[in-house]
Amino acid sequence: MRIRRTLAAVITTAALAGLGLTGAATASATAQGAPSYVTPSQCKQGGGTPAINESGNYCKGGTYDGEQVD
Repeated sequence: MRIRRTLAAVITTAALAGLGLTGAATASATAQGAPSYVTPSQCKQGGGTPAINESGNYCKGGTYDGEQVD
């Protein structure tokens, strides 16, 4: 009887841990899916240089490095 309870507790814990990992993976994928745009002034304030004339219009360097400038 004690073994059954222990086994049930272990299975329940494993199932809940699996759900937690799935939720974390979904949250990180959602956060990365949306494109991010910054203004030229935000790029400069973050320590970067807006490369508006280059293809893609990206911020180079600083906090917003690689973000698209809009």
